[in-house]
Amino acid sequence: MAAIYQFLSTYEMLIYIVLAIGGLFAFRWLLKTWNEWRESVYTLEREFALHRMSQAAAFVILILLLFFGELITVSFFIPSLPASFFISTPTIDVLATPTGTISADLATQIALTPLPVPTIGNTSGCVSNKLMITSPKTGSQISGSVDLTGTVDIPDFGFYKYEVAPLNTDTWATIAANRTPVDNGPLGQWDTTTLAPGDYQLRLVVVNTQGQSLPPCIIPLRVAAP
Repeated sequence: MAAIYQFLSTYEMLIYIVLAIGGLFAFRWLLKTWNEWRESVYTLEREFALHRMSQAAAFVILILLLFFGELITVSFFIPSLPASFFISTPTIDVLATPTGTISADLATQIALTPLPVPTIGNTSGCVSNKLMITSPKTGSQISGSVDLTGTVDIPDFGFYKYEVAPLNTDTWATIAANRTPVDNGPLGQWDTTTLAPGDYQLRLVVVNTQGQSLPPCIIPLRVAAP
């Protein structure tokens, strides 16, 4: 369903053009059949003309329904959908985990793996004034509820999401997402109490209106016990 909404939004103008061409054809057909019905003399001839006029009228109504359906969907319905609806890859919401931890396997992995100390400057994919996390700082130690700030502002912006994974792993879980660009402002909040203390990596992902993800901005952080 998300792919259908993405198609309707991306090709909105093309759909309007196709419907306009179809509408012109439908109205021309309706006018022609109406003239045939009006000029017909015999009963059987009028019945055939009326049948063709009914078909033309049904086609006109269908074109109008498609036009207003596209208009309402793109202008009102799609903007009201949450950004997470358009996330194409399955993710785990760590904030919705009732136990307050990630998983037993990941917790064991973190416990058995020596925890390297994150170093300042160990970032990846961050682009100044386009895609960056300004707070918390790279390699900082955080705990409790953390306010995230930064910039997510690219041409053809679709939405952004921020995710977390244990350091040196690729097991990403989505924290939250948003459909509003941000220029050096608040990105959202992160409740780190759902995670076991240890070293993690936080990444900021931006997706354009074509559904394409840009290289994410990734920073290492240490989560401490609250």
